[in-house]
Amino acid sequence: MSSPPTADPRAEMLQGARSLAEAPPPGEARGITSDLSVDEALLLHSAGWEPVDLVCGVAVVSVPVGVWNWGQGTISAATDAHNTAVESAARQLRGECTKVHGHGVVGVRVQVEVRPHHIDVELVGTAVQPVAGTDGGGTPFVSDLSARDFILLKGAGWMPVGLAFGACFVYAPRRSAGVAMKQKTQNVELTNFTEAMYTARESAMERMQRSALDAGGQGVVQVRVTEGPMSFARHAVGFTAWGTAVRLVADSHQFLRPELVLPLDDAVVTFEAQSLRGK
Repeated sequence: MSSPPTADPRAEMLQGARSLAEAPPPGEARGITSDLSVDEALLLHSAGWEPVDLVCGVAVVSVPVGVWNWGQGTISAATDAHNTAVESAARQLRGECTKVHGHGVVGVRVQVEVRPHHIDVELVGTAVQPVAGTDGGGTPFVSDLSARDFILLKGAGWMPVGLAFGACFVYAPRRSAGVAMKQKTQNVELTNFTEAMYTARESAMERMQRSALDAGGQGVVQVRVTEGPMSFARHAVGFTAWGTAVRLVADSHQFLRPELVLPLDDAVVTFEAQSLRGK
């Protein structure tokens, strides 16, 4: 008997990629892929929006050799590499959102890895659009806000416009041998690291605010920061900050009235050990 023909993995992957590229727009015959929870998806539908597809933007930018050696002031090459990587990843994310006819991306997960020779940035989120499926007619927004926060923001008359990023890497000034030996036995502030951290923080926050203004935002919400010495270069201090740039699209800010929700199920009683014995 002749053996069955062996499947060609490369041919199958190529056929799958072609089918995805030639697939009809979402809502016609293509399924929806989303990393949103069931609650978030239902909340989006209740507000007239729906998830479209999972989108991703990735960028890896090299850092010149010798950049992390001892020096003074701002490490411009590393700072520029970080900002370039973020801008490239965000641009790819918007492009993926446009391909699936989304109006914006919510719930973006931001992963940044600073390595000795390159900086890796990965942005993953869910593209969304109004249920009516009308054309966005502009640049899709990018936001790391959850679907719940996005709906709350929209209900107040605001909309996200994009991710605001800022980063700065600074050399900590070198201490003399005498000062290092003296401070080794004392409980004192290391002013060289303190000054480097303040410099990095001020520059990174300024870059983040500038990027928000360039995107047309009026403010930045849900700001997250990372700070501290580099693991591979203890004499260098880094500070990164990012958040969602927002702007007011309504005539005025809409004040939301909170509603009290009282759950009818008591998790404590349900999972209490005595309740399992019928007492």
